[in-house]
Amino acid sequence: MFDDVHFSYEPEKPLITGLDLTAEPGQTVAIVGPTGAGKTTLVNLLLRFYELDGGQITLDGRDITALPRHELRSKFGMVLQDTWLFGDTIWENLRYGNPDATDDQILEAARVTYVDRFVPSLPDGYDTVINDEGDNISAGQKQLLTIARAFLADPAILILDEATSSVDTRTEVLIQEAMNALRADRTSFVIAHRLSTIRGADTIVVMDGGRIAEQGSHEELLARAGPYADLHAAQFAGQAT
Repeated sequence: MFDDVHFSYEPEKPLITGLDLTAEPGQTVAIVGPTGAGKTTLVNLLLRFYELDGGQITLDGRDITALPRHELRSKFGMVLQDTWLFGDTIWENLRYGNPDATDDQILEAARVTYVDRFVPSLPDGYDTVINDEGDNISAGQKQLLTIARAFLADPAILILDEATSSVDTRTEVLIQEAMNALRADRTSFVIAHRLSTIRGADTIVVMDGGRIAEQGSHEELLARAGPYADLHAAQFAGQAT
């Protein structure tokens, strides 16, 4: 829970002022807004990459400043816009999500997140080595691997920075389905770029100038004809809603 949170990178330029936000266990909270609105900053504050200027953030009723950073961050799983894989086999890249995972758990994570759809077509299956440049598999395949890795880590809270703009439509659908499987029964914060991907979120938070301009469901926000409706109209100009 964010309670009257204040933050600025530079003292004379307030970025987030008086922000209140509650995410209930198991909810998906989507964060949208124009560039510079403070979306990524909220995540950085949640993980204590920066400290607050005022207010409080609590997790299960505990002030996050009372938790050691490593303990706090161990509760989160992240799938970011820029994927990160290392030069080793696909199997070892998956295992990185949970070094203690059994083979069956790794295969189940691959199945649930659709990794098993493309691995059989690779030269050496799960033993295929991802080269240092990571260019011997596609952008969509990389994203599915990072989702599977997060699934194996089994975090309590997810942070998803969607990255589907550079993949084909069919792969985008697979990534969204994999993310849906990953979000099941977990509290999730989704930094949304494509509004079509967050229509089913429990709460959509519209950020503007470091404040919450409005929040509600997709249908509620469209009906209000406010900032979210304006973003939606701009993104889907010429398309049916």
